[in-house]
Amino acid sequence: MTRIFILLSVASVFFYTSCTSEKHEEQEETKFLATSPVQKDTTIFHEYVAQIHSISHIELRSQERGYLQNIYVDEGQFVKQGQLMFQIMPLIYQAETNKAQAEANFAEIEYKNTKRLADSNIVSSNELALAKAHYDKVKAELSLAQAHLGFTEIRAPFDGIMGRFNVRLGSLVDEGELLTTLSDNSKMWVYFNVPESEYLDYTTKAKEKNLQQVQLKMANNQLFDQMGVIETIEADFNNETGNIAFRATFQNPNKILRHGETGNIEMPISLKNALIIPQKSTFDILDKKYVYVIDEKNVVKARQITVGGEMPHMYVVTEGLTAKDKILLEGLRKVKNNDQIHYDFLNPQHVLSELNNLHAE
Repeated sequence: MTRIFILLSVASVFFYTSCTSEKHEEQEETKFLATSPVQKDTTIFHEYVAQIHSISHIELRSQERGYLQNIYVDEGQFVKQGQLMFQIMPLIYQAETNKAQAEANFAEIEYKNTKRLADSNIVSSNELALAKAHYDKVKAELSLAQAHLGFTEIRAPFDGIMGRFNVRLGSLVDEGELLTTLSDNSKMWVYFNVPESEYLDYTTKAKEKNLQQVQLKMANNQLFDQMGVIETIEADFNNETGNIAFRATFQNPNKILRHGETGNIEMPISLKNALIIPQKSTFDILDKKYVYVIDEKNVVKARQITVGGEMPHMYVVTEGLTAKDKILLEGLRKVKNNDQIHYDFLNPQHVLSELNNLHAE
């Protein structure tokens, strides 16, 4: 009998301990973290897909027909203005120039002789005028021949970077045939499309300051080391997309950017007294965002919010919250609407500081 009593006592103690442990664990599980929105002036960045163009990107074409005799440069090479790049075989054009030069020399001698005779009243002034006209004609033909000869040399019209060759040494090129391209990458024009509503916001604020500065995020997600400025906006909206094209200019001293690259423009937008919350305190239902707001009885209520901007790990809320609201920070999947909870309140500034440190890492 004594043995049975001892066993029952041990079982009771075990059951009591087990129930106490389960109750303690349940209490531990219902301990949550909460915070409030931070209200402060801040800057967010609107991001736009961008196309990067050289400030001057041209096609170099042959102005004469002939065999490509020499190539003095290479693809991707930086060339200076006036540098010789291609030579088209000049023999025929050189011969025509020599012929025109000889005719010009003969006409000059003829004109001078006629002028001496006219000065002595041996020939009429009309004969002198005819000689002068012939001399002017052959001089013009010489200039034309020299121009054709000059077209056999293709020189760089400005400092730039050579593109890919479309012809090879010895090729027979026709007049107007594409040889290569040349890009002036000292400055870059970056084009991006802005929706109509954001265009109107921009033009309203643009009256207050000059040349809005923007950043360029390159294809590797790194920011370009130069700031750009918005210099111009196209005249017309695209009726199909409702967008209008902006153009920002970036200095490119290290020639990192090349014609045809893509990236993203980040335009800063200053906000006064913005409400900022952690992204992890939100959850989605369909295409809407919600937070759990904790009332004075520690009951959580799901509330829809409107996000007006995004920063790393944070949202800017334009509707649905006030700075005095308490929101559930963690454990959103462990509660349901109208649950009563226990929570520890974290200072909003401390939470914001931790999120900034996380972004810096």
